[in-house]
Amino acid sequence: MTHDVNRDLVVIAGSTHRGLAERIAALLECPVGRVRYNRFSNENLKVCVEENVRDRDVFVVQTSCPPVNESLMETLILIDALKSASAGRITAVLPYFPYARSDKQDEPGISITARLVADLLVTAGANRVLAMDLHSPQIVGFFRVPIDHVTAIPVLCDALLHTEKSSERVVVATDIGEAKDAGRFAASMKLPLAVIDKRRSGDDEHAVPTSIVGDVKGRHALIVDDEIATGGTIMEAAELVRSMGAASVEAAVVHPVLSGNAVERLRASSLRRLLVTDSIPLAPEKADPRIAVVSVAPLLAEAIRRIHTGKSLYDMASRR
Repeated sequence: MTHDVNRDLVVIAGSTHRGLAERIAALLECPVGRVRYNRFSNENLKVCVEENVRDRDVFVVQTSCPPVNESLMETLILIDALKSASAGRITAVLPYFPYARSDKQDEPGISITARLVADLLVTAGANRVLAMDLHSPQIVGFFRVPIDHVTAIPVLCDALLHTEKSSERVVVATDIGEAKDAGRFAASMKLPLAVIDKRRSGDDEHAVPTSIVGDVKGRHALIVDDEIATGGTIMEAAELVRSMGAASVEAAVVHPVLSGNAVERLRASSLRRLLVTDSIPLAPEKADPRIAVVSVAPLLAEAIRRIHTGKSLYDMASRR
């Protein structure tokens, strides 16, 4: 049995990215549900759901961005408040998953925090999850409720194809680990693929790009990755590609984390353009003429519409 989108569906915005939630709600032709947030002097947070969500299909849009721990706690309290308000079904829509890189125990005595976050979301009351371009596919397996995993790669590809001619271009993977995802970019855009080979010297844990498998000479190189944090990996790759004779270099990534001095690195680099999505809001101090943003609101709105009406997301899924 399907639901009437306009009658039963409710979009709730967390405080981290209200603009994205509003764009999604507009595409679904429904208002953003009313929620009141109070932050007390002792730093405690009170969330009051003022929208009637009883027995309704609720989608909570909340991304992970600074302050990460505060936004995560807000997400949990918001979901619990919706459960207390008798929401029929609660879907956590997480464009950028918190603690996505903490997905394995790579040294003794540490938390697999991505799994902990999954447990917390379910304990708070999430009945299902909608995530986008998770850093590792194993995060899907951390959940004890249904999770849909979609990819923004077609969104980036469409933006690139509409703004650039694809002749004499090459897609570049930053390392072997990214070759599969970069290959999907290359296949979508019908472009050749090159892969950067990284090596460690001595006891240095930092892998240095040393060579490229594939031809970049005279071509316009497109470096692709799932996210850009400090920017070290992409900027090093850009310099190597340029030294190998590439005519120009640009990058396309899904999640613009841009932590530390990433923007300063971008401004000092040879990158012609950095194309990102709005999975994370771009703070004013991080804005730069070379950063172009494409919205994932249509992608997430379509995924929400299909979940709400019981339709398949197979052709939207991130199959890694």
